[in-house]
Amino acid sequence: MRYLPHTPEEIDAMLAAIGASSLDSLFEPVPADCRMTGTWDLPAAKSEWELNDHLRHLAAAMRVDEHTKVLVGAGSYQHHIPETVRSLASRSEFLTAYTPYQPEMAQGTLQGIFEYQTLTARLLGVDVVNASMYDGASALAEALLMGLRIAKKKKRVAVAKAIHPHYRAVVRAYLQPAGYEVVELDFLASGRTDLSGLAKLDDIAAVALQSPNFFGVIEDLEAAAATIHGAGMLFVTCFTEPLAYGLLKNPGSCGADIVCGEGQSFGIAPSFGGPGLGMFGCKEPFTRNLPGRLVGETKDLEGRRGYVLTLATREQHIRREKATSNICSNQGICAMTAGMYMASLGGTGIRQLARLNYDKTQHLKETLRKAGAKVVFDGPVFNEFVVEFPTDFQLAYERLLAKNIVAGLELGALYPKMAGCHLFCVTETIDKQTMDTIAAEVGA
Repeated sequence: MRYLPHTPEEIDAMLAAIGASSLDSLFEPVPADCRMTGTWDLPAAKSEWELNDHLRHLAAAMRVDEHTKVLVGAGSYQHHIPETVRSLASRSEFLTAYTPYQPEMAQGTLQGIFEYQTLTARLLGVDVVNASMYDGASALAEALLMGLRIAKKKKRVAVAKAIHPHYRAVVRAYLQPAGYEVVELDFLASGRTDLSGLAKLDDIAAVALQSPNFFGVIEDLEAAAATIHGAGMLFVTCFTEPLAYGLLKNPGSCGADIVCGEGQSFGIAPSFGGPGLGMFGCKEPFTRNLPGRLVGETKDLEGRRGYVLTLATREQHIRREKATSNICSNQGICAMTAGMYMASLGGTGIRQLARLNYDKTQHLKETLRKAGAKVVFDGPVFNEFVVEFPTDFQLAYERLLAKNIVAGLELGALYPKMAGCHLFCVTETIDKQTMDTIAAEVGA
């Protein structure tokens, strides 16, 4: 982007137009003790090559770089990104496109989002998918608000403790200030959510589960749907790893009313925690309560195919009191990237990749078990699992870190009762040699 500073003559003209004598006079309403005096304490300017050397020096100080094998998932996953996705997503017509305020003038952007919606609806097994949301956590909060709108007079929602802790924190931040109550459901020895006491809870609009959940355990969504619907509640499912549905039965076909989650795994690098992609879909009867925007296909007066914003129930398009969400923009480039990723792999490729991830996870789980680790939950898992070591794992962790391997995430900070337990994640980026090295250090 070019930077074109104003000339002194242009500045004088603008000041004259507003009746100001100088730039300093613009700040007179700000109290003197709130204004900065003196000069900025900045280092001397560097040449381009000096700056490059400085940045390389800073990068070398990081413990984790592109050569490091990372076995930490917990909502952000290391996956191979096909070069086709990198190439297409970096094209200027996609990368620089912003939310189309005059949508009919942005047919390419609308078509790309339409394709993303179509592929996501097939993946999740839902009738309708919106034009994306900020991330998985805010998508879950919006899903529960949607459930409260549908249920009308109810004021409570139930959320599984096995949902990502950060997602639950965002849900509380969204709902509690608005006067809604969030009830948390504990998990069983299998790692699955305990729904046995659900019938005793009243005034519950919706129940949210994550599958695979934070511990990597696959919930029994069909049984959960029967229990939740039997209690007269809406069933919301979320996810942090959409690749799982290349292998598992998708939530929509298991009876979920609203499905949402994080799409970072689909062609978007972890990038120190962002940006992410909020994927969001639902059954057709709930479409009018869908937050955000929905792109649809139509025909013009001459019968040519075109794309339009079929539904835009956000504050920028309709009166605030009628809005289903205050979301101000969708994650356009991230949604387009996820669509490119799904199209590049296709249904067969996603299924094969999901199977590879599953098989590698099972290999490491069994290898660590043979090395003396205890697998904490006995439920079926995808990509992630929790283990507890017979001795303090910290020394082995440091030895592995020295070998450029980040071996798991200690759970004590997130689940105090699970202090000493470690969450491991395995994707296609982890090879057998890395897994064998971890097992050797554990058994040392």
